[in-house]
Amino acid sequence: MALNVRGYRAIPIEIPPHTVMLRGMGWDSNVYLVRDGGEALIIDTGTGVNWHVYTGIWERESYLDGVRKAIVFNTHEHFDHVGGNRPLKRWLEGKGIQVLFAAHEVTAKTLEEGDDYVILAYSYGRKFEPQKVDLKLKDGDRLRIGSLELELVHTPGHTAGSSCLYLDDGETRIMFTGDTLFRGTVGRTDLPTGNGWELRESLELLSEFEVDFGLPGHGRYIDDWRKNLKEILGWLP
Repeated sequence: MALNVRGYRAIPIEIPPHTVMLRGMGWDSNVYLVRDGGEALIIDTGTGVNWHVYTGIWERESYLDGVRKAIVFNTHEHFDHVGGNRPLKRWLEGKGIQVLFAAHEVTAKTLEEGDDYVILAYSYGRKFEPQKVDLKLKDGDRLRIGSLELELVHTPGHTAGSSCLYLDDGETRIMFTGDTLFRGTVGRTDLPTGNGWELRESLELLSEFEVDFGLPGHGRYIDDWRKNLKEILGWLP
């Protein structure tokens, strides 16, 4: 079912058996929900302007029915991916769902310090208040959601803390790429803590994974993983 908000047609894209993709509104990142049993993983939360639209879809489609615990994972430090953290936490806790925040340790440090030089909330006319990150992860660490395990892949380049999550549930292999990799392009490296050489190394690392769907921080999903990476590495300096 689609939800229309001022011309925005929000259609949940279901990637069986566990994942739902919501394309971001306006400046928002895409927002992802992974569900298994009574636990859920939410990947990125947008700017916080439209959080009620995403939660409205989840509620309408009963995606969170029976969920008792949710982990909110931020792929990196930028405000268009973390600005919805606080309102989403309040909404989930209002439904009796325990909420934990997770991120790579570099991103976690930035969020806990509220370092707006990196977070860039001012670019959106907003303010980011420091927040606690419960799970500070390193490369190779795993997040467990019900019976699922997702591996953190540290992919610096867009920001120092940028990370992807890899899920192989036995049926579908998914890489949540944040702003490290998009369909046909990559995240910019000219913002604070960005680094072009590190981004190339990160993309070369990602090319070693077997992936059915790449789910980026913005735009459409990537359905030809190796071709997409090969073409980008071909023109990237």
